[in-house]
Amino acid sequence: MQTKIFTTSEKDIAAAGEIIKNGGLVAFPTETVYGLGADALNDDAVKSIYKAKGRPSDNPLIVHISKKEDIIPLVKEVTPKAQALIDAFFPAPLTIILPKSDKVGGIVSGGLDTVAVRMPENETARRLIVKSGCPVAAPSANTSGLPSPTKAKYVIDDMMGKIDAIIDGGDCKFGVESTVITMACEPPVILRPGAVTREMIEAVIGEVQVANAVLEGMKNDEVAASPGMKYKHYAPKARVVIVDAQKEAYENFVNTRKDAYALCFEEDNVTIPKVTFGRENDDLSQARELFDALRRLDEKGAKKVYARIPGVDGVGMAVYNRLIRAAAFNVIDLKKPYTIGLTGPTGAGKGYVGKIFAEMGFTVLDTDKYARQITAENSPILPLLAEKFGQDIIVNGRLDRKLLAHRAFSSKENTTALNSIMHPAILDLCKRDARGLTVLDAPQLFEAKAQADCYKIVCVTAPTEIRIERIMQRDGIAREQALERINAQLDEDYYISNSDFVIKNDNNCDIKTQINNILEVIL
Repeated sequence: MQTKIFTTSEKDIAAAGEIIKNGGLVAFPTETVYGLGADALNDDAVKSIYKAKGRPSDNPLIVHISKKEDIIPLVKEVTPKAQALIDAFFPAPLTIILPKSDKVGGIVSGGLDTVAVRMPENETARRLIVKSGCPVAAPSANTSGLPSPTKAKYVIDDMMGKIDAIIDGGDCKFGVESTVITMACEPPVILRPGAVTREMIEAVIGEVQVANAVLEGMKNDEVAASPGMKYKHYAPKARVVIVDAQKEAYENFVNTRKDAYALCFEEDNVTIPKVTFGRENDDLSQARELFDALRRLDEKGAKKVYARIPGVDGVGMAVYNRLIRAAAFNVIDLKKPYTIGLTGPTGAGKGYVGKIFAEMGFTVLDTDKYARQITAENSPILPLLAEKFGQDIIVNGRLDRKLLAHRAFSSKENTTALNSIMHPAILDLCKRDARGLTVLDAPQLFEAKAQADCYKIVCVTAPTEIRIERIMQRDGIAREQALERINAQLDEDYYISNSDFVIKNDNNCDIKTQINNILEVIL
């Protein structure tokens, strides 16, 4: 197909309108992103939108109108709250969902019994709708899943040869798609945030809710009630990872990364290659530049990208919503003290795994070392241990560790009592010493309830017989005592089911390769 490039002249807009009248496809500018338009009441034309984009047919489209009253034939009823929003905002980057009339087919609505309607603020878009003589269905004018186009050149990259025409109307004003709110329930629910914020809407109609899928993603069995709700969307070819951290922590983290790009704010002091998307305290600039920045990362050949997390207030919610989908919900939470919690049953070889993490540049906090530190000679914690496990565990101000271990591991109740004394003091020291990428090497991670402070949990496992041999050799104890210690702990299945990743350490496994595979996923 030969794709024509039109200007915003009256002649070209009229020609583009004729194309839509005749069932063709035209990409056009709006104040949000470029749309790919077809006659919303022509099922064959609407089907061609899905085909050109490679878009799933269960993903509903938005119907664009040129006048407020044009919504009336498309819906069963304009409710009072819907009318209030129309009066307050239209034309605007706001889409309203209502039960559809019989005039609207099932193709444009993605098989739902509702229809999404908006009146664009962009004058060129409204002129095109008028010349088309029909409501215009229009998702973003890009290949499905890629960043939405905010410039005509990106539409040309994706759609040239696939559609009839492209109207070059310059850069889009807002840069993220319209806010979508469904009025088909009470209270109304925002399904996709945009430049018309929750606060602005509530000032007009009172309470509205925000769908869980806006910030957390859709459930497996959930139906997309609005465009842009899919799990992964707006994504560049590069792998994007969001870094949840304050400015300095983000800078320190990304500046140690290799073979990667930073997607950050203009003010960020980043030494690796970077692409910026607006200013830190200006959510409108972030919205306007985000999709362009994602496209530029592909142009630069970026393979891996670490993105600075935006705020979620105001228009920032729309920026975060798009970015979290571009990253397929992969977020490194550096606000937590520990990047990785490393745990596993005794004798699994966790200490050896920790040494490899240290060789890779991680700060490894060994809780066993801290335990020895806080139970050193004349430590203030010793009287607490003696009160619970007997005064004879203290000899001349020193702890008889073997005797304490024998008593503490003789039952799960005693082990719990030991943990209640030791864990708080140990974790205080660990948090004090946590720096950058940190591994918390903690056999009692779950018992100490420290998993909530970890970004990801990795457990190390090994066959029971190997563990017994290691414990006997490590601690100089008999097999019966080794089994006693194993039985006093959580079982292996608990560690596995409560961890994000498992490292197998049976003397024949390549530990470094397993660690690298984990880091490739989480970092």
